Amino acid sequence: MAGAIPSPAAGTSSLGAIGPELTREIEGLTCLDLGDLRIRWRQHLRSAPPPHLSRTLMMRLLAYRIQAKVLGDLDRDSARLLDRIAKERLRRRAAAERAAKPKAVPIVPPIPAPGLRPGTLLVREFAGEVHTVTVVAGGFAWKEASFTSLSEVARAITGTRWNGPRFFGLRDKVPSGNTGAGTAAPGDAGGAA
Repeated sequence: MAGAIPSPAAGTSSLGAIGPELTREIEGLTCLDLGDLRIRWRQHLRSAPPPHLSRTLMMRLLAYRIQAKVLGDLDRDSARLLDRIAKERLRRRAAAERAAKPKAVPIVPPIPAPGLRPGTLLVREFAGEVHTVTVVAGGFAWKEASFTSLSEVARAITGTRWNGPRFFGLRDKVPSGNTGAGTAAPGDAGGAA
């Protein structure tokens, strides 16, 4: 039927089954603009319509109220059941949204390199300048700045990424004799005799 307001379960009922006068009244809602729907709302429900409702939603709600007035509304038990279903759906949706949010990772204070006690001084020469780093309770201090890791200090000194403990000589060094193929060791005249 052209102009009929489709029901949520389209095809399960027709407006013709509820009486010709009621059918005409509900179909007539489709021709009304928002202002006329507001007037009709006041006539049928004796209250002002909510200001935020769109024309389509107001038309659907008004059609429902007109039908409920003529045919009877939901009984109390059915209304409670639908309310319970709606609340459960909202609860499940909220739980799913909470589960989808990334969990905050607890911030664990950094532990200075093993064996380094607060007050220990680490000294490194780089680019002709001697740099002194002090181990403090929360990490490391260099030039009146605080850092949480030696790698941050090494980056501040050099401007490039470094493994902090290796930069300060606290981890394995590359053996000096293993500098690569074809290079001469210091003091070696390139293998010539």
